[in-house]
Amino acid sequence: MELIEGVRMKKLTVLPDQRGRLMEMYRADEEIFAGFGQVYLTTTLPGVVKAWHLHHKQTDNVVCVSGTIRLGVYDPRPESSTLGMTNEFFLGDYGPLLVQIPPGLYHGWKCVSPSEALIVNTVTEPYNHQEPDEFRLDPHENDIPWDWNQQDG
Repeated sequence: MELIEGVRMKKLTVLPDQRGRLMEMYRADEEIFAGFGQVYLTTTLPGVVKAWHLHHKQTDNVVCVSGTIRLGVYDPRPESSTLGMTNEFFLGDYGPLLVQIPPGLYHGWKCVSPSEALIVNTVTEPYNHQEPDEFRLDPHENDIPWDWNQQDG
């Protein structure tokens, strides 16, 4: 898959043993490391869409640690070589993956698992409650070429 300019992904490795499992997600000594602002956990219930939003300063590093999400990314940047392109990723139980989303890209996800999805996001900027770096569009009524409906086939 051709990635939108600036989007990066890192396949994650789950290391199981008799006690449980371990999965490193994001390290300061890796090339993909873009800085640290905060880490937060968000959840999404089955069938729920959390989209679309964009940041002007913040880079997101999204990992689904339980359940499965369908993550969409859209490039509206006029100066970008990938203007108008979308990327689709499935993250979670069967696809341990970190997706890095730089500033300027709309992104969001839908929980496609039968159970609640747990998403860990490590971002480069701490959340500013007085002036949030977050700009939203309606998940369904917008100009993004994306359909959140299930694609049977």
